[in-house]
Amino acid sequence: MISFIGAGPGDPELITVKGQDRLRGADIVIWASSLVPEELLSHCRKDAAILDSAGMTLEDVLELYDANGEKRIARLHSGDPSVYGAIQEQIDFCVEREIEFEIIPGVTSVAAAASILRRELTIPALSQSVVFTRLAGKTKASMPERESVSAYARIGGTLGIFLSGARPNELQDELLCEGSAFNESTPAAIVIRATWKDQDVISTTLGSLAKDLAGSGANRTVLVIVGDVLSGPTRRSHLYSPGYAHRFRKRSLPGTTSGRPTNPQP
Repeated sequence: MISFIGAGPGDPELITVKGQDRLRGADIVIWASSLVPEELLSHCRKDAAILDSAGMTLEDVLELYDANGEKRIARLHSGDPSVYGAIQEQIDFCVEREIEFEIIPGVTSVAAAASILRRELTIPALSQSVVFTRLAGKTKASMPERESVSAYARIGGTLGIFLSGARPNELQDELLCEGSAFNESTPAAIVIRATWKDQDVISTTLGSLAKDLAGSGANRTVLVIVGDVLSGPTRRSHLYSPGYAHRFRKRSLPGTTSGRPTNPQP
């Protein structure tokens, strides 16, 4: 059995209980030392084989899977494995070889950043969509043309931009492209190593994004959040409005709560 486990964004307490359980039971643990806190290895058995994927190719990992089909393997990915986790080729290999596997979700760095910033990412009338994206960079061939940062900037909403900290000017230019729904005063947040002990957060605007991003000196484990939800006015959600009914709650009349008088008479 191979367990693909989301380690979370950095804080070792943000791994799921199920993820901890699989680490405790694993015979072999493969982890990325540059992206996953070493504290998580404290959940592993003392006799487990611990391998750092930083020096491994995909072929190295797949060979290990193939040679240890009877053992319990934990593959520890940063954040959530489904987001820039490069797990699909591993999944395809397991399906082809009929190797049993499971995927255990993890907390994404976008969710972690929202908690650090103390903001909801989907505020009514400001944004009801969150897009995870990145600049094309060295892996330009992997990026469909229609999914450029500038393409999403023309739509607006809330953007969580990964893997782009090393190109601040390019990022700012794409976000402020012709026809962008954003402008220079649109709020942005640079979140560096979210939830790690040395995390850093820079609140800025798109007009100052390149300068502030370059000035941070960070170019890895950087997440940029963009959108009016970061500082725009909070709009009340319909979900808990007295005038909004759904299958679990009737519409309340003025002076009542959940259909009951707020000051019932004796």
